[in-house]
Amino acid sequence: MSKLIEIKVPDIGDFKEVEIIEILVSPGDVVQVEDSLISLESDKATMEIPSSASGTVKEIKVNVGDMISEGSVILLLEAIEEKTSTKKKDKASKDKKSEPVSSEKEILLPDVGDFKEVEIIDVLVSEGDVVEVETSIISLESDKATMDIPSPYAGTIKKLLVKNGDKVSEGSPIAIILATDSDNTDQEDKQASTSTVEATPQATTELKKPRPVSHPAVQAAGPVLSGAGGVPHASPSIRKFARELGVDLYRVQGSGRKGRIVRDDVTAFTRSVMAGQGGVASHWALDLFEKPDIDFTQFGETENVKLSRLNKLSSQNLHRSWINIPHVTNFDETDVTELEKYRGSKKKEAEKHGTKLTILSFLIKAAVAVLKRYPKFNSSLAPNGEELILKKYYNIGFAVNTDAGLMVPVIKNADEKGIYDLALELADLANKARNKKLPPSDMQGACFTISSLGHIGGTGFTPIINPPEVAIMGVSKASYKPVYIDGKFEPRLILPFSLSYDHRVIDGVAAAEFTRAIGEVLSDIRELIL
Repeated sequence: MSKLIEIKVPDIGDFKEVEIIEILVSPGDVVQVEDSLISLESDKATMEIPSSASGTVKEIKVNVGDMISEGSVILLLEAIEEKTSTKKKDKASKDKKSEPVSSEKEILLPDVGDFKEVEIIDVLVSEGDVVEVETSIISLESDKATMDIPSPYAGTIKKLLVKNGDKVSEGSPIAIILATDSDNTDQEDKQASTSTVEATPQATTELKKPRPVSHPAVQAAGPVLSGAGGVPHASPSIRKFARELGVDLYRVQGSGRKGRIVRDDVTAFTRSVMAGQGGVASHWALDLFEKPDIDFTQFGETENVKLSRLNKLSSQNLHRSWINIPHVTNFDETDVTELEKYRGSKKKEAEKHGTKLTILSFLIKAAVAVLKRYPKFNSSLAPNGEELILKKYYNIGFAVNTDAGLMVPVIKNADEKGIYDLALELADLANKARNKKLPPSDMQGACFTISSLGHIGGTGFTPIINPPEVAIMGVSKASYKPVYIDGKFEPRLILPFSLSYDHRVIDGVAAAEFTRAIGEVLSDIRELIL
């Protein structure tokens, strides 16, 4: 026999008309007692509502966006009645279980982001020690930050599997623990016998009052982001995941709806700390201060348009570059009258090669020639900040505007290619980018980037450096200007351009010499063969 049970919203404190932000089950799903069914969100907190009975989901009575209160019906559950003999057998079994049960479990290193072979600098427990859940057991250290790894179980450390100086990665065994599990089956059955279930003490506490900020296991973790008295917006499962990593959610900025913290935010936070980036990782990577939440509809009609995935990634990378790299920009211009005449004379030859000869091919040739003269511009700053990595190859990136956002394909080994070869490859990579067929391998390995707005207009702009490069060239629209030559004014085609550079690597004198050399090469194409 089976019967339908109404699963209702339990007492969630002094909250009414709370919004459903996620439905976690579907009709036909089999759920157990305490399995989460829906997620609710008030102004300052979220919680998951668990099932009060086991069975099969027959019908869901709510939708995402619905506002519900205590007693609202969530779904109908088809519960299977247990046989009387089984109940008696279970009861007898429970009567025998009056003491906590110990079981031997292996503690593994959780996900600490894209870090492998991280060094253990301190083992914080010894064999025989009794630990609680979240007791720190080892400390790890990357190049610029440390973090503690907490125990996911309470119990007695039976055997340590690591020592100071060992290198560990995600999944590495740390210790064997005799974990103590208290038997709460009677209490769970009592809850399951009713049609509703009370919220777990932890979830209720999260809604009623903010928890105090405890000492974070992740060191050097940057400023608190949630604001005074605010509770981080995160589900119980995300809170548990954060506890396993020792992450203080008050220092994580959420990328979900209404700033809700999701699993990727916690992982990104851990990666940033281990990489020494200050521990403020989020959708915006380095938003150190909260932005005010403004209702723009009060001023007039609005429309929300979602950013593409490429736009989101670009915004993070550009913001990170602008915050982390001290940008300086030099502006210059050069006479490209003769270059343009030469380019025009080669149009028919270019057509025979099946391409169009644009000025970008000559810009790349000029950039390679000058990078060879000034190798510091063809380098990257080492992670330790104490060395320069000088590159012996010349891969040039160029910015392409697409419907999805800005992309930067890379011409590999540009120094080994002629003008027509460059023109063909430029056209091919640009078409792939606009048709969304550009593989990641064609956007990696650049030494120097050129961003050209010459076909649009403008007299100058400040391009943002594309790390780990140390410089980027911005090209604007050429125009005819009167130039005083041999006692008279002549109309000359003048090309304005700019150079943004990392001031940690390049000083102003070197940058001025670089831009002057670029101008000389472009004004006299014979310089390209020197």
